[in-house]
Amino acid sequence: METTPSFNIKVYDDFLSNHEKNYVLDYCKYSGYCYGEMDSRETKKITGMVNEIYSSKKEYLEYNEHQQNFLNIFISKIELQLPEKIKDLNLYRMYVNCFAPAENPYFHTDGHKGEVTFLYYPNDFWDINDGGETQLYLNGTLYGIPPIPNRMIVFDADVLHKATSFRDRHRFTIAFKYGFPTTDNKKIFRFYNKEWTN
Repeated sequence: METTPSFNIKVYDDFLSNHEKNYVLDYCKYSGYCYGEMDSRETKKITGMVNEIYSSKKEYLEYNEHQQNFLNIFISKIELQLPEKIKDLNLYRMYVNCFAPAENPYFHTDGHKGEVTFLYYPNDFWDINDGGETQLYLNGTLYGIPPIPNRMIVFDADVLHKATSFRDRHRFTIAFKYGFPTTDNKKIFRFYNKEWTN
């Protein structure tokens, strides 16, 4: 009997223009990262490093020009071109994940039913033997989404998933977490709707 996943996942290839894609990749390669990101609160194990772009919980996070450009590039694409995906949801966190070769992250969920995660792959090339797929686990079956350069995926935040590392280079992904509105989780697009600069 053939089975198909019952969660909602969408894949958008060629998500950014070449100019935007190159800008984003350069940011990922040359920015600073902090150690201390936990995939799962249950395991309390730290994997990878993170570059925080936006967090609704960090009241005093200062945004430099490049972080504002990041917000402008992606929020304009997501909130203007894919509004049906985030209806009644607000962006509460945006960050770059960085995993070294051979790191082995943990399975985790990002949020509650009805919330969504966007995940962008900024790598400049990929081969099937490189690894680096995002694995999603549902009903005893593991699904792998290849990290095709300039690909954006969207999936339900309550789906169990994990990153896998590349074989021989660092793996970057940009995560966008959209959740139900709260008092500290307000829409931010109107604060970052200016043209981005380079």
